[in-house]
Amino acid sequence: MSSDSPDVPDDVAQRVKNVRVEEEMEQSYIDYAMSVIAGRALPDVRDGLKPVHRRILYAMHEAGVSSGSAHRKSSSIVGETMGDYHPHGDSAIYDTLVRMAQPFSMREPLVDGQGNFGSIDGDPPAAMRYTEARMAPIAEELLSDIDMDTVDFEGNYDGRLEEPSVLPAAFPNLLVNGSSGIAVGMSTNVPPHNLGEVIDATIHLIENPDCSIPDLMEHVPAPDFPTGANIVGRNAIRKAYQTGRGRLRVRAEYHVEENDRGSDSIVITELPYQQNKSRLVERIAEDVNDGSLEGVRDLRDESDRDGIRVVVELKSNANTDIVENHLLESHLERTFGVINLALVDGQPEVLSLKELLEHYLEHRKEVVRRRSEHELAEAEDRAHILEGRLRALENAESVVEAIRDAEDRDAARAALRDDFDFSESQAEHIVRMQLGSLTSMEAAEIESEYEDVTARIKRLEEILADESELLGVIKEELRELKEEYASERRTRVIESTGEVTDEDLIPEEDVVVVLSEEDYIKRVPTETFSVQHRGGKGVIGSDLKEGDRVSTVFTASTHDYLLCFTNQGQVYQLKTYEIPEMSRTARGKSAVNLLDLDDGEELTAVVNTDDFGEEEFLTMVTRNGTVKRTPATEYEDVLSTGIIGIRLEHGDELVDVEVTDGESDLVIASAHGMAIRFDESEARSTGRATKGVNGIKLRDGDTVAGLVATHEGDERALFTVTENGYGKRTPLSEYRPQSRYGYGLTDIKTEERNGNVVTVKAVSEADQLIAMSQGGQIMRTAASEVSTVGRNTKGVKIMDVEDGDHVASVDVYTPGDADESDD
Repeated sequence: MSSDSPDVPDDVAQRVKNVRVEEEMEQSYIDYAMSVIAGRALPDVRDGLKPVHRRILYAMHEAGVSSGSAHRKSSSIVGETMGDYHPHGDSAIYDTLVRMAQPFSMREPLVDGQGNFGSIDGDPPAAMRYTEARMAPIAEELLSDIDMDTVDFEGNYDGRLEEPSVLPAAFPNLLVNGSSGIAVGMSTNVPPHNLGEVIDATIHLIENPDCSIPDLMEHVPAPDFPTGANIVGRNAIRKAYQTGRGRLRVRAEYHVEENDRGSDSIVITELPYQQNKSRLVERIAEDVNDGSLEGVRDLRDESDRDGIRVVVELKSNANTDIVENHLLESHLERTFGVINLALVDGQPEVLSLKELLEHYLEHRKEVVRRRSEHELAEAEDRAHILEGRLRALENAESVVEAIRDAEDRDAARAALRDDFDFSESQAEHIVRMQLGSLTSMEAAEIESEYEDVTARIKRLEEILADESELLGVIKEELRELKEEYASERRTRVIESTGEVTDEDLIPEEDVVVVLSEEDYIKRVPTETFSVQHRGGKGVIGSDLKEGDRVSTVFTASTHDYLLCFTNQGQVYQLKTYEIPEMSRTARGKSAVNLLDLDDGEELTAVVNTDDFGEEEFLTMVTRNGTVKRTPATEYEDVLSTGIIGIRLEHGDELVDVEVTDGESDLVIASAHGMAIRFDESEARSTGRATKGVNGIKLRDGDTVAGLVATHEGDERALFTVTENGYGKRTPLSEYRPQSRYGYGLTDIKTEERNGNVVTVKAVSEADQLIAMSQGGQIMRTAASEVSTVGRNTKGVKIMDVEDGDHVASVDVYTPGDADESDD
């Protein structure tokens, strides 16, 4: 279009500005962020309300929907709020109205709701056309004196009406009811408190302006959640009050009671703030079903209008302490992150407890001052009128005559002004007086009222002239509010006695852990298996599912923290007590919740983290003969999904892992009976996700069977076990050191009778072997049952395995003093 077109202004070119895009985007985003911060997401420190809360309450006030009126349809309240003050959509307004009516969300609900306003189970409220609401009595205290010029007003969104920029707030609502919200780049999460305690703290601050936060905490010891429950420990509370930020540990209230069956039941009666009761019950049930929570017979929600009652009924043989601890760890404790962020003069600030009260007190002083000024002006106006009436009574005959002689009202007013020196307002009032007010009784009433008004003026002048008098008014009004509305504290503060873990509740004992190829796992006390002479069949150690086979057996203490290495090079962390304890013949339970194993992934080595020292290494060997050393410290933080322990070549697998000290000799044994010994320093230390170096040369068809760490002068023997149940014990001193990556020396003859080597272990005279076959037979025998022989021998029968069965896994067990050995 041409610039001289009649539709284009002549100065259009001059009005075009060149602006850098990044500068415009930055400024526009800042404007948007501040709009969200000040206009929607953060509460004002003075009345503790966001704009939507304030507008709903003011709309109800203007519509006369007070605590003494009939309930009004929620849709009507929402409509008036949206149409006059808050043009942001009805659903947001109704959600806010609902929350202000929920006794489990607000410590002092501001709305009195009638109908379905949701539940602690997360049930949604009924549609706004079905529910009704009105202001709660305490909400009127937030609006008290709003018509007495106590706060500033501003135009509404379309300029038709005015709305308050803040409410007078007769009590510190931000602390009492708390607030939560997310703005752009910041969030607030102020916990609710007890009204009486907050008022006491405010009065203490008035009387002691230089008081410390610990002084205030004598009155406000902790937040007071509407759902009760317990806050664990005082340090976090103190930090939150001092800095404005902190993390509170909130614990459900529960007790243990004996049920009709004679077993225990854990009864939950109060929940942490904002915890969904229905979801809590579902999550506990999920833990019971997947086996991570054992010992639960039944789970019932017996809650009613009188309160919460969730019953966890235990089996007769259940350990109540363990179940209780699991519930605490997984379900009955939540963290409440305190962020005392509020708007101060339109700017967001994180505030301490004292700062919150100081800002409220400054606001309240301004409100009372402006109210007093307003009341003083009204009282002075009234005193002026009363003075005129009294003078008129003193000159009643003359005043009446002057009015009677006047032609009209205007003339009468003029005569009163001129003849008796009345002001315009006095003259107007006298002209409108009735003759009945000239009686002596009426005169006495006017005298009495005048005395009252002058006394009120004097009092108001004292309040305005002396801040201590003004503060006295604030204190008195706060005390009256406390008397009328304060309730008992619901949330208790309990001392933290230290973290109690399942490990603390479970007796320490040695156990045998069995894992199958299809990932069934269990633990059985070691004492279940008697020590037998070598060559026996052992006993049934696991009732395997058809087609399943034992893949791993190892011994550990229930208090051990284990690193579990798989054939695919992954490392998982496992706490022994987390493995379900079952009978000797039981199949076990799925390990899916303990070890996130992929298809075909099996445990090949288990290392106890108690063996770690500052200079320790984890030395690994793979099936194809690769050896790798990595500092043990790199395995301190293991994710629940596992971490990489070694990077494997295609087709290779991890076979064994040993803890070494940097000065050890390594003995690598092969399935065909070869063994090589070399200094571990020949395999330099590398990171976790590395491949390592060649450790042993393997002939065609041979693979690595195991790894042992030893030192010069080690008096232990190398115990070699074959798949057909044969084995031998040979002093480690007979394996002379060589250079890395050789074929090594013959360790054991592997022919048809023996079969391939399954594993090698370093044993002493006091050690015992626990061997398990693929078919589930388990045998415990003393290492001393096998005589010491040289290398390159056949060995003797260790375990009598049936045809078609083979030894699957062997572990060394060192019995303690309490262990007893039987034949």
